Amino acid sequence: MSEQTATFINIGERTNVTGSAVFRKMITEGRYADAVEVARQQVENGAQIIDVNMDEGMLDGALAMRTFLNLIAAEPDIARVPVMIDSSKWEVIEAGLKCVQGKAIVNSISLKEGEEPFLKQAREILSYGAATVVMAFDEKGQAETADDKLRICQRAYDLLTKKVGFPPEDIIFDPNIFAVATGIEEHNDYARAFIDAAGRIRKAMPGVHVSGGLSNVSFSFRGNEPVRRAMHSVFLYHAIKDGLNMAIVNAGQLDIYDDIEPDLRERVEDVILNRREDATERLLEIAERFRGQKGQVQEKDLAWREKPVRERLVHALVHGVTEYIDADTEEARLAAERPLHVIEGPLMDGMNVVGDLFGDGRMFLPQVVKSARVMKQAVAHLLPYMEDEKEKAGLAGKSNGKVIMATVKGDVHDIGKNIVGVVLQCNGYEVIDLGVMVPCETILDTAEKENADIIGLSGLITPSLDEMVFVAAEMQRRGMKKPLLIGGATTSPAHTAVKIEPGYDAAPTIHVADASRAVGVVSNLLSDEARPKLWEETKTKYAQMRASREGGGPKERLTLEKARAARFQPDWKAQEPAKPSFIGAQAVDGVSLEDVVPFIDWTPFFMSWDMPGRYPQILEDTKRGEAARELWADGQKMLDQLVTEKWLTLKAAVGFWPANAEGDDIALWAGENRDSELARFFTLRQQIKKKEGANVALSDFLKPKTEGADWIGGFCVTAGHGEVERAEAFKAAHDDYSSIMVKALADRFAEGFAEYLHARVRREFWGYAPEENLSAKDLIAEKYAGIRPAPGYPSQPDHTEKTTLFDLLDAPERAGVSLTSSYAMTPPASVSGLYFAHPDSHYFALGKIEQDQVEDYARRKGWDLLTAERWLGPVLNYNPNRELLSKAS
Repeated sequence: MSEQTATFINIGERTNVTGSAVFRKMITEGRYADAVEVARQQVENGAQIIDVNMDEGMLDGALAMRTFLNLIAAEPDIARVPVMIDSSKWEVIEAGLKCVQGKAIVNSISLKEGEEPFLKQAREILSYGAATVVMAFDEKGQAETADDKLRICQRAYDLLTKKVGFPPEDIIFDPNIFAVATGIEEHNDYARAFIDAAGRIRKAMPGVHVSGGLSNVSFSFRGNEPVRRAMHSVFLYHAIKDGLNMAIVNAGQLDIYDDIEPDLRERVEDVILNRREDATERLLEIAERFRGQKGQVQEKDLAWREKPVRERLVHALVHGVTEYIDADTEEARLAAERPLHVIEGPLMDGMNVVGDLFGDGRMFLPQVVKSARVMKQAVAHLLPYMEDEKEKAGLAGKSNGKVIMATVKGDVHDIGKNIVGVVLQCNGYEVIDLGVMVPCETILDTAEKENADIIGLSGLITPSLDEMVFVAAEMQRRGMKKPLLIGGATTSPAHTAVKIEPGYDAAPTIHVADASRAVGVVSNLLSDEARPKLWEETKTKYAQMRASREGGGPKERLTLEKARAARFQPDWKAQEPAKPSFIGAQAVDGVSLEDVVPFIDWTPFFMSWDMPGRYPQILEDTKRGEAARELWADGQKMLDQLVTEKWLTLKAAVGFWPANAEGDDIALWAGENRDSELARFFTLRQQIKKKEGANVALSDFLKPKTEGADWIGGFCVTAGHGEVERAEAFKAAHDDYSSIMVKALADRFAEGFAEYLHARVRREFWGYAPEENLSAKDLIAEKYAGIRPAPGYPSQPDHTEKTTLFDLLDAPERAGVSLTSSYAMTPPASVSGLYFAHPDSHYFALGKIEQDQVEDYARRKGWDLLTAERWLGPVLNYNPNRELLSKAS
């Protein structure tokens, strides 16, 4: 190894908002803790200097630079390497120089504006004791040939050393790395010119350094990671030998020169060294062969490939590696007596290891779903051989048990159900997933036809709870004796104990909190030894829950009359409400996925994968941190592809109307004279007796008509157009992991879109907070005036109120969002709600309500009591006629 090669310095490139979209999002969203982790990863991956750039149009670059540099200065493992302060703005560079510790490097200065500005900046850099990068750029432009690069650098060197007194060892020349293989003949010699210039500069100006931005050379192959990596490695291999001793690189993304596939290396070398006229065409011929491969062209560690096929299959399953699974499965099939033996043997061995690791908490759901992707691909390869075998000999496979799963009628959410299904399949169970919005009759008919061992019901919205009650009652009526599993976001052990289990006593009814518990519950239910004990324990626990509710000293509640007397009463004269910029509803067009990314709250992303914990702290969790970081990386990779390729289409409708409170109702007016009613929202009031504080209803946040003019807003947003198609395509390709990931990201975009639109409403459409300037963190923490409560949720649990909102917005036409029979929104990745602008408006939970309010609500809405009890079931503080409710469902 030459001395120059041994002393080559990697400059980490990822802490640069212009070069890394991921880092830019972190900084613009104020997620500096995440940004510090990027710096840490760069150092861990071998960066000896980190390049920090904050040049982004919407950023206060100087503030961002100071904030970030101060944070990494407090991290010993990052602060041990020098910082390169990178900016095209001198005020940003100076801000960094004022707070950086140790010897800094400025990137960069040049002669493009002449000698005086160049000398002035050089003297200031010298006064800070910093080194500087000097670009090969003068008044005529950037140097392209080796001769021009040497000429400009020699001129700058003479000025710096003779007029400023700059030490040569503090001068780093960047002779400009430009893209090659662009198809333009004049560009073919750019890499060769840089390499030649590097050696000539080091020889002519002893003591100086030569650096460059490595990623530029491969720009024409952006999107083809393996080819770009090969180009970087080949370029460095030759440039370092000729004099390059620094480069801005992603230190963890470099291939070993000798490990590059020989044909690719030869053709890349032809391009870098400009060795033949058809070099670009020859590289293009094979480039597509490598596109889409992850990471290096070859695996770093392929030692496991030398093991027997059984061990290779287990390794692939445990580590989620799909690259070799078809070939290994075929090898195992040829060595086995029957294709089924491959499944029962090495594949199930691997999944048993996965199951054990998952059960021990050493693997997490995202990793298990990746393992399932490998398993499905292997089974898909074997399936034609198994079908052929069945035809010839009538042989059939076996499973640990058969489970019917469905999202109940009226509900369209299935991420959690899909995860449970994958986990069960990983543990040898046959899962028949009936999908979403499945009627009771279809669920039970299929269970009987397939002779299923267990039925699993899932739901997210509150009407699903009553549908589950109905399904359980129907199972009892049919005389079925299959265990019933209940799961989903709105379900709970208490609801299962009080509402579902008493109506179905022929078999166990068990609430399953999350996927990690599903395997154990199903296994016990299908075990002759374990089932009686589990059933008895569950019945005892649920009976205690019911007894506790009935005789446990319920909280005192007010009559509706007294609750209204204790209503929330703002000072209406303290602030005059702002008038919206328009009245009526409009579509919101032209919002891109990129616009919404900064508004995404990532904490629920991890929760959707059964990994509860606040982001970004979960990434450092002692138990789940490694799995969380892996999930985060996969999510961000798909996010970038989703945004770049526009997998989803954002649509929205927003509207504003004159409105006033009329008791617990909200009257919307057809005009500002308020004499013709356009529509009416019905709200519900807290009835719990409080020591202090009001008994709130949403109507309290609007002026009564006698107090003057007021307004209300409404919205519906969706990121779901394209979601189902993309998820189904992944599922058809046996890639449940990516299918679930698409849905999880679509949900994040829908919520982020709601946050984005609310910000525009406050600043622009309604304009009651035009000067608002909140960080992403503040937005997620809801540190703004006004609220956007949604029908069907804590402050108004009646999902049917969405009908009025959707009619006012014409949501199906303007946003492409419609309602199911149970008032779930479809596409699933959709959000809707009302806008209240009063500064004292706030979110609250209704809590349990009494029969007097239910009767009053039914009267106001023109319902009978039975209908009201059905839609308000989860918040009733009394037990209605269960038999009638089941029939109503």
